[in-house]
Amino acid sequence: MKIIKRNGSEEDFNVEKIINAVRKANNSADTPFLTDEQIIDVADYVEYKCNKIKRAVSVEEIQDMVEDQLMAKGAFELARRYVRYRYNRSLVRKANTTDNRILSLIECNNEEVKQENSNKNPTVNSVQRDYMAGEVSRDLTRRMLLSPDIVEADKQGLIHFHDSDYFAQHMHNCDLVNLEDMLQNGTVISDTLIEKPHSFSTACNIATQIIAQVASNQYGGQSISLTHLAPFVQISREKIRKETIAEIAEMGVEINEEKLNQIVEERLRKEVNRGVQTIQYQVVTLLTTNGQAPFVTVYMYLNEAENEQQKADLAMIIEETLKQRYQGVKNEAGVWITPAFPKLIYVLEEDNVQEDSKYWYLTELAAKCTAKRMVPDYISEKVMLELKGDVYTCMGCRSFLTPDRFTDAGVGNIANAGNYVPGKHKYYGRFNQGVVTVNLVDIGLSANRDMNKFWKIFDERMELCHRALQARHERLKGTLSDAAPILWQYGALARLKKGETIDRLLYGGYSTISLGYAGLWECVYSLIGKKLTEEEGKALGLEIMKKLNAYCAKWKAAENIDYSIYGTPLESTTYKFAKCLQKRFGIIKGVTDRNYITNSYHVHVTENISAFDKLKLESEFQALSPGGAISYVEVPNMQQNLPAVLQVMKFIYENIMYAELNTKSDYCQVCGYDGEIQIVEEDGKLVWECPNCHNRDQDKMNVARRTCGYIGTQFWNQGRTQEIRERVLHL
Repeated sequence: MKIIKRNGSEEDFNVEKIINAVRKANNSADTPFLTDEQIIDVADYVEYKCNKIKRAVSVEEIQDMVEDQLMAKGAFELARRYVRYRYNRSLVRKANTTDNRILSLIECNNEEVKQENSNKNPTVNSVQRDYMAGEVSRDLTRRMLLSPDIVEADKQGLIHFHDSDYFAQHMHNCDLVNLEDMLQNGTVISDTLIEKPHSFSTACNIATQIIAQVASNQYGGQSISLTHLAPFVQISREKIRKETIAEIAEMGVEINEEKLNQIVEERLRKEVNRGVQTIQYQVVTLLTTNGQAPFVTVYMYLNEAENEQQKADLAMIIEETLKQRYQGVKNEAGVWITPAFPKLIYVLEEDNVQEDSKYWYLTELAAKCTAKRMVPDYISEKVMLELKGDVYTCMGCRSFLTPDRFTDAGVGNIANAGNYVPGKHKYYGRFNQGVVTVNLVDIGLSANRDMNKFWKIFDERMELCHRALQARHERLKGTLSDAAPILWQYGALARLKKGETIDRLLYGGYSTISLGYAGLWECVYSLIGKKLTEEEGKALGLEIMKKLNAYCAKWKAAENIDYSIYGTPLESTTYKFAKCLQKRFGIIKGVTDRNYITNSYHVHVTENISAFDKLKLESEFQALSPGGAISYVEVPNMQQNLPAVLQVMKFIYENIMYAELNTKSDYCQVCGYDGEIQIVEEDGKLVWECPNCHNRDQDKMNVARRTCGYIGTQFWNQGRTQEIRERVLHL
């Protein structure tokens, strides 16, 4: 058997090389993770898999197999050590700062890393392992996998090449999990066949296992639909009915049909309660291989149900989901707090948007939950049908698929999905290949108020972004389904054969790839001194958005790849871009005088504007951001003013596709204060402080804020913290 080396030459497979490499990684620890016999088993199994592929296997593929086997044996730390060992020689040969960065994050001295993700705790071992592997990946990406001009542009903040800490691996961004196919037709988790569940509670338990597996095989968000769980309510109803009838017969008593139905429905409600609780608590408490709870969105859309009975059952699940989320989860002190995940999305539709609607009670409950816990967020069925022709959820916090075009083109079931219906548009099972974001502010400032120069630089940056996006696409090409069986072989995204590549899923509209943009507000202001809220500024902003779309359309037509405009969330990148702009252009009032730039097309957080005017204005820009975007309004404590929340929700239904309400949900563990934790300045640094007892220990407070489409609970970098501090209320 031959293997293909990194330089493209072939040599004979030598199992001893695998054994020696794993031994060295294993022996580098004070206490070895595996016995020598276990290491040999790993190597033998890799040799067996290589033989089954029936072709020459690359060194990279073999090393991925080794890592997978180490993970399968539970030797997670050894797997991480093995990843680092794989590139140890090349790292040593080239002078770089990777070693120092890794050491600094282990000792929690790296402020940039500590605040890189508001839902990761960098002091936890699992997070550190992920960051350590990420540093190796970044180093490889910069030195070997990307062209120097793209690396330099990213370094200077002209663009942002997202998730370079995962780029070395063949991983994609985010997706819509085909939960229906996996539950109805079975799946495989950790080499174990999971058949169709026989109850709602079991379906919920399996769903959480699927969520965890999917999260461990990608780096972005995932979404599931409660509609896919709804059929199991009827299965449980029938099961409970049989059991109840048997119990009654055994007791020798008689009851009428009405009483029987009452008992069955009461028991069914309890099972739905337990099932939803399983999803909520499992998602919150699960820790995936990247060191955080799964970034999962739960979608609630009544009109997705196949019939009225299923819609009623779906409504029961939605009601229970909202009630439990309103309650929250307990922190270590036993106090109910707001969790970051799962993110909830509630669709406003004809059946629930008016007081006389059948499911208005769910909308009232959603409003109550939003006022206290900041979720759910809202999709307007009316506006989404106008813009996309279909209604479906985003893939995480805001990334949307383009409308299905491959079904209408007669391509067929290219993912071999078990629930494929010919002629019916398909969204679940589709995914996004990745993101590259352009810093619009830098183009604006570089043009120095010369519009001809602006469009010239704009064109150059678009070509740069295009090549960077092509690099993302090329990195995924050739990926074997074996790289992530839960995704590509067992139904989450596809049911491909072992050894088959995912290439056909990268074209024809099955997946998307995102051109992100940031700082439209500052860009326009830097060019003409006008805000997006002024007619001249708005006109230029819309023109820029149309140009972005024109480029994506051109690339799509040429390559049959669905490039799409994406309103980048900007968590840590807002700070990175701001610092780069200040370094290149100095401090310019209204443009670079803050440590953050504005997300996507948003109105600046300091702008005094009403909630309704903001949503109406931003709806025009959101319509030009088909690959994803979300608008928000900042509100005070609305728990005693639910009619106002409902008024905003109705406005969303009529005017904008996707929006949310931001409130505050904090708790001080020192004094028990349950209100808004404030941001104050201490020696030039922004810190969080309880207004009651002045506690500034972040480990002794629970703070939840909308970061940029999702809720963050682990605090933020200085740029994002300043942005949060400066947000004005829109109601």
